Amino acid sequence: MGRNRVVIVGGGFAGYHAAERLTRNTHPGETEIVLVNPTDYFLYLPLLPEVAAGILDPRAITVSLPGTLPAVRLVLGEVTAIDPDARHLTYTDPEDNTGSVTFDNLVLAAGSVNKLLPIPGLATHGHGFRGVPEALYFRDHVTRQIELAAATSDQAERDARCTFVVVGAGYTGTEIAAQGPEFTRMLAARHPELRDQPIRWKLLDVAPRVLPGLDGRLSRTATEVLRRRGVELLTETSISEATDSGVTLDDGQQVPTRSLIWCVGVRPDPLVRSLGLRTTEGRLAVDETLTVPGYPHVFACGDAAGVPDRTNPGQLTAMTAQHATRQGKLAGANVLASLRGERLSRYRHRDLGFVVDLGAREAAANPLHVPLSGLAAKAVTRGYHLMAMPKNRLRVAVDWLLEATTERQGVQLGMVRSGTVPLDTASPELPNLRGERREQSSLRT
Repeated sequence: MGRNRVVIVGGGFAGYHAAERLTRNTHPGETEIVLVNPTDYFLYLPLLPEVAAGILDPRAITVSLPGTLPAVRLVLGEVTAIDPDARHLTYTDPEDNTGSVTFDNLVLAAGSVNKLLPIPGLATHGHGFRGVPEALYFRDHVTRQIELAAATSDQAERDARCTFVVVGAGYTGTEIAAQGPEFTRMLAARHPELRDQPIRWKLLDVAPRVLPGLDGRLSRTATEVLRRRGVELLTETSISEATDSGVTLDDGQQVPTRSLIWCVGVRPDPLVRSLGLRTTEGRLAVDETLTVPGYPHVFACGDAAGVPDRTNPGQLTAMTAQHATRQGKLAGANVLASLRGERLSRYRHRDLGFVVDLGAREAAANPLHVPLSGLAAKAVTRGYHLMAMPKNRLRVAVDWLLEATTERQGVQLGMVRSGTVPLDTASPELPNLRGERREQSSLRT
């Protein structure tokens, strides 16, 4: 058969597990595995809010790709174009050099980027939340706002700096809003000037409830926790404009703030759109074996792929880490099956439930559809995350122990500077794929 080159685009949940499955079931004499990714690590995204809140060290949720996948050749870069007919792709490395790679089989696991809406000022004044730089920026930004609020004698400015607006009540937005009050309370306690200062957290969503995509019982648990912590829930509400001094809600209300956190959702990486292949709901169309129609050597999985949901005919699987992990493993297995002339397997799944960490001793979970809250849900949530992480479990557990037994650190790390890198770096008139893909790591500085 000869030695085949399998190129995997993306090192997120889908790409990482595809590479891992391939390395476990093949040998270097049979297959060369190349992983193209902008960073040298896999990011365990569900725990990113805990990095933002100063609970976890960012190294705890970043897993080295060369360290855990030694049989895989890592190519650092952002893929800019793919020719599936010529079996060739081009990429740009972190120093803006252009390179290319040929392949026999391709696994497209490019993931997703921030979902933006045409709201005036959003791209400039909104803060994204898709990567480690954004989480570290968020931590620095919140810390700075509290410290600047303590330093000013202008009550209006102090109120604005102590108001935090989170748009999007899905997983990420809900977890940020749940973690935020305790973090800012801890920061404010160090400044006597803020002893009687209200610190407001607002969570907005156009849906009628938080966590709209999950079971109603999980939503009710999260709602109770958020309200108990003083978070103002504004359902069926969004923003119509953002400026450097505040936001305007869609009912016309003005909210002075220096902090707009955008967590409305994600969309497939713009690379998908550039391929010229058939898409469904913006995602690359694939069949139940994760194969791209007409290209038996090309597989797609994770957020970039429109995988049919066999449990809900006519629907696509949700863009979640749970699906991306399973699809990545199947993509790796099916690549090997295709190389060996074996039958491909179809994607099927059983919903194992969901977990949402709400900070402190609170969480909402429904493992195997058994609704839990409080400490029981917290134990299940943290246990699930430890099992789901490829590595660094001890680091994470130690950080959780330190959080429970010592005072949380709250200092700036120098991430906030004077200029501004907007949330969306792409020009709407002249789409720039590289800039648009950098939404994954863009931050307002």
